[in-house]
Amino acid sequence: MSLTLTIIMSVAAPVVALFDMDRTLVDTHTAKLYVRYQRDLGEIGPLQTLRTSYWLFQYTLGVINAEQVAMHVLETYRGKTDDWLQERCQRWFQSHVREWISSIGRARVREHIKAGHQVAVATSAVRQIAAPLARELSIPHLICSELEVRDGELTGSFNRPLCYGAGKLERAKALLNALGARLDQVAFYTDSITDLPLLEAVGHPVAVNPDARLRRAARRRGWLIEDWIGARATARDTAPQR
Repeated sequence: MSLTLTIIMSVAAPVVALFDMDRTLVDTHTAKLYVRYQRDLGEIGPLQTLRTSYWLFQYTLGVINAEQVAMHVLETYRGKTDDWLQERCQRWFQSHVREWISSIGRARVREHIKAGHQVAVATSAVRQIAAPLARELSIPHLICSELEVRDGELTGSFNRPLCYGAGKLERAKALLNALGARLDQVAFYTDSITDLPLLEAVGHPVAVNPDARLRRAARRRGWLIEDWIGARATARDTAPQR
């Protein structure tokens, strides 16, 4: 068992473990990987790529207007079928995402499952984006943004609240109610300051690969801090050469 999970279990054993996706279970931002996928297909050019980079910069700083950006992006999918998007996201996951899954994250998920905990991916991404990762890691639950679908087609909008900031806390509470669990029984792993509302609410907050603002907040509050990306790089660099 990892040292972090040993510490968590020694205080008050959680019954639910929530994992953010970007830079937590996946070692990079999946939005970057999706843009790369679109460029590989010839669907977008440099301008759209630059716009996404700007949005990611705003997201990292915690100053993005998430709903406005979501509506802008989703408008391009209006009229597409939900089945089409699910199949597209599965192909994207296999070709561009799977190799970026955190080995430490994968192992931590297995530890929580082995301990008998309920496990969920808790991400601001939409279900179609996050579901392939959940299946890959045998994670049964998803806390995520939900696209609005009518008669099998995407409307270009989403069901509120967006799973971002306070909205992620609200959606997490809904899952916990269904599981019969309390927030103080939850361990939550994430990298982003935008998840502060949920981090402050759970009993076992863990900052993973934290951005600068979250690292400062975690230190002030005495939260556990882990560097999964750095640990993976160190293990690779120190591995015996064949």
